[in-house]
Amino acid sequence: MRENDFSDFIRVLKEKNDIVDVIGSYVKLERKGYNYWACCPFHHEKTPSFSVNAADRYYHCFGCGVSGDVIGFVKEYENVDFMQAVQILAARAGLEVPAFDDKSAEENAAKKKKRDRLSALMKDAARFYLGNLHSGRAEPHVEYLTKRGVLPTTVRKFGLGASLDYHSLPAHLLAAGYTEEECVESGACVRTEEGRLIDAEGERLIIPIINHFDEVVAFGGRILKPTDRAKYKNTRETLLFNKSQNLFNINLVKKEKRAGGIPSLIMVEGYMDAISLYQAGFHNVVASMGTSLTKEQARLCRRYSENVYISYDGDFAGQKANLRGLDILKQEGIKVRVVPMPEGLDPDDVVKKTGAEGYKKCLDAAMPLIDFRILSAQRKYDLKKTDEVREFVKEALSIVREAESATEREELVKRISEVSGVSRSALQRDLETAPPPEKRAETASAPAEDGADREKKAARFVLAACLFKKPYAEGCDLSAFRFADVAHRTIAGFITEAKRSGTLRPSGIFDVMPGDDRELSEVLDLDFGENLDGAQAERYFSDCVATLRRAALSEQIEEARAEYARTEDAETKREILSRIAQYTKQLKNASAGGKL
Repeated sequence: MRENDFSDFIRVLKEKNDIVDVIGSYVKLERKGYNYWACCPFHHEKTPSFSVNAADRYYHCFGCGVSGDVIGFVKEYENVDFMQAVQILAARAGLEVPAFDDKSAEENAAKKKKRDRLSALMKDAARFYLGNLHSGRAEPHVEYLTKRGVLPTTVRKFGLGASLDYHSLPAHLLAAGYTEEECVESGACVRTEEGRLIDAEGERLIIPIINHFDEVVAFGGRILKPTDRAKYKNTRETLLFNKSQNLFNINLVKKEKRAGGIPSLIMVEGYMDAISLYQAGFHNVVASMGTSLTKEQARLCRRYSENVYISYDGDFAGQKANLRGLDILKQEGIKVRVVPMPEGLDPDDVVKKTGAEGYKKCLDAAMPLIDFRILSAQRKYDLKKTDEVREFVKEALSIVREAESATEREELVKRISEVSGVSRSALQRDLETAPPPEKRAETASAPAEDGADREKKAARFVLAACLFKKPYAEGCDLSAFRFADVAHRTIAGFITEAKRSGTLRPSGIFDVMPGDDRELSEVLDLDFGENLDGAQAERYFSDCVATLRRAALSEQIEEARAEYARTEDAETKREILSRIAQYTKQLKNASAGGKL
């Protein structure tokens, strides 16, 4: 397909996918005036600053500065590449995605074919493992599941299986028509040093890892024999599987939400914890698969609930090591509560010993993240020793300073006083006199103070007025200005070309530059409230045009003077002086407010 044809398809795709409908299917939008508003799904905020402009088909956050069209939103929210976002939207609109050109058609077809083949292979492997479990030859696997109390209905629900040896899976896949290369690329098989193909999860209990699109993308394997090898082993990262972007059981959580919604998510560490809780009736459980939480996983959680209970095991030191991961959840606008577990027990142990009711009591005792952090600090120190009491108080107060309300700070100070023996008045004085805490590196920062000079501010306003087609900017010729900023030149070029072809639409700017560009964000910020409307805006536009024109003339004068200094030819010097005089006259006229 030719480039123009693909561009036409993208245009149709955007028209078929109303940006308000699409974004509204991910976050709750509220209409105010001409725009729709929500708390930004890409950074933590309490007051909605994420705006969707239905008429111009783009979104923009006035807090963190992210912007984009409907494709950009899906790309960012679903954490996929451009073509995957296009495919998601095409499926939503019932459209078939064409190829870009002959070369791209070949590349896209090859990539899709490979992905489809690997996906089919993993599905076949999962069925093979499932068949093994029920073949009568998987006694150790069945015995393990029985010992763990996993019911047959749960086995079927999660598609659990068995690897009986190292050679039968590769033989099965090769007999089914898959190549050795595909077996390795899928992650289902690996090669030995001698070059033999073997099962990557050989002789393990198999737990399929299924993504939120209901695809088997990897396997978790639990060793059954005493060995010095790792107890659990995941499929390595592949074209299908990125561990940092997946959560175990997210596929069933997605179905649960569609069936009736879920008020919260329970986050555990391992597969068996998730399976045990699910079997006990807690269907809103996901597992991080033993890794520190990532931003992609946090965003995945936020699609399903803004409330997450962290339910790791009772090893308090281990829980503390996960604090940074929990902060990532908080930064994504998720309300985090930590479930206190009995020392040495994990969620699976609690369910086995006390049943669903016992685990429910643990959930009811869940504490806010900041309380957990103070409790973690308390466990570090021997509070019978004066020097350690001081260290604890210092660390605890640094945590209190991050509290979001005076009430919360007061409650935390009271608790610190009770456990440390230091008076509340002394703690309050230390709290008030200490310097403010340093911002965490991971925390989404507020936009930097705008220190742009007059020309840069003028350029932003002129570009915004032209981009949003304000009547007073209709005859403005952007080619007359010399934009110093690269982003400004890109925006100006886009506007000029789009005007020439009669296709100027603000959302088109995201086809030529990224939606997180700082200067683009500053330009888009102006399409807010009455910044670009009214008589005052029209007067300001004229002032900005004059400012840019003066800047261009000053630059032309400096260039001419430099040229004059380099030139020895008398005739050329006279011509340059004439130009300088002309520019200077125009500059004086512009500075005096005359017409340019």
